[in-house]
Amino acid sequence: MPGKTIRHIGALLAAALLLTAGQAAAQGNAGGDHAHDHGHDHAHAHDDAIDKGHFEDAQIRARALSDWEGDWQSVYPLLTDGTLGPVMAHKAEHGGKSAEDYRAYYETGYKTDVDRITIKGDSVTFHRGGEAVRGRYAGDGHEILTYKAGNRGVRYVFSKVGGEEAAPRFIQFSDHAIAPVKAGHYHLYWGDDRVALLKEVSNWPTYYPSALSKQQIVAEMLAH
Repeated sequence: MPGKTIRHIGALLAAALLLTAGQAAAQGNAGGDHAHDHGHDHAHAHDDAIDKGHFEDAQIRARALSDWEGDWQSVYPLLTDGTLGPVMAHKAEHGGKSAEDYRAYYETGYKTDVDRITIKGDSVTFHRGGEAVRGRYAGDGHEILTYKAGNRGVRYVFSKVGGEEAAPRFIQFSDHAIAPVKAGHYHLYWGDDRVALLKEVSNWPTYYPSALSKQQIVAEMLAH
């Protein structure tokens, strides 16, 4: 009898430990609020390892254009007018470069003449000042990229199926998620050569919701 009792208690303790571990894992996978694919910060609610570009191919899921639906503003003007100065200073305090070095890095990364993008249904409209060009796009799979640092990223690709001739043939989204989720902001690559776009890792025009004020975007960036 004593032996059976000890074994019974041991089984109960093992079950309790497994339950606790499972709860901890679930909480850990509930989401982190930072991400990097090639050296810049992002806020997304998904697994911390995925945020950092470490995931298995089997974890990747298809995504629809609706994940990026909305009205979006480029952050490039905020860099050039000095609004993001506090963000660059913050990066310098926690990184290995000066604020000016970070600003130069993001000058290359954020640079674009498309100051606004609107996405609704299958329609994507590129706004340059007072001009707008619209294309209709359909899902065209995804591509996995491996960066020099050894981490990876996923580009979700959409190809043009209609709209204006001037609209790019391909658009590629990167927001560090690898499964369906509503984007909080994103990088967008566009052009007429799918393969050439995949090789672009130094210029990544970045967009936040147009409803956010300059100060709100700064706060978002500083928080992550």
